[in-house]
Amino acid sequence: PMESARSTTLKPGYGYLRITNFRMSTLDDIKKQLNNLESENNGLKGLIIDLRDNPGGLLDQAVKISDLFLSAGKIVSIEGRQERNTQIFRAYPSEEDRKYPVVVLTNGGSASASEIVAGALQDHSRALILGTTTFGKGSVQTVRPLKEGYGIKYTIARYYTPNGRSIQAKGIEPDIEVEYEILEKKEKKES
Repeated sequence: PMESARSTTLKPGYGYLRITNFRMSTLDDIKKQLNNLESENNGLKGLIIDLRDNPGGLLDQAVKISDLFLSAGKIVSIEGRQERNTQIFRAYPSEEDRKYPVVVLTNGGSASASEIVAGALQDHSRALILGTTTFGKGSVQTVRPLKEGYGIKYTIARYYTPNGRSIQAKGIEPDIEVEYEILEKKEKKES
């Protein structure tokens, strides 16, 4: 079985959580990783959530994971031309007190569900977004069956952050832009 989250302690009190995608088991994987990090460090002083190159996945997992760090307010809204395609997802108070500072790492490979998490935490001033602008996949599709096993896939709505920003084609802009750079080893000068 594949795990969609892994973690490590960077130094005492500071954790690193990598989320590779949003599948049915992602929330459980993350809760397990967070509990490990929090118990190892007698509570965290800070957490880095790495969403780089995370292509997204299930909407409900993105909503529930955002809710781990938020206690109230909108997480994401889906707005379509037809009223039946419009929904608002909200955060609710929980027993876990996760008030420690959070930094979310993003890049152009962060898409869809990962943009929902980054946008929700950014709009609620719950996390600092660090990296480059995300992919910009903020549309909701559905498939209408046609004859002889064919179908047509079309867009019915768009995702919006809590502050009403459209994710589609714009992405989530980081609070601090940090370009990806390959570091090369410096050659020692012979003396």
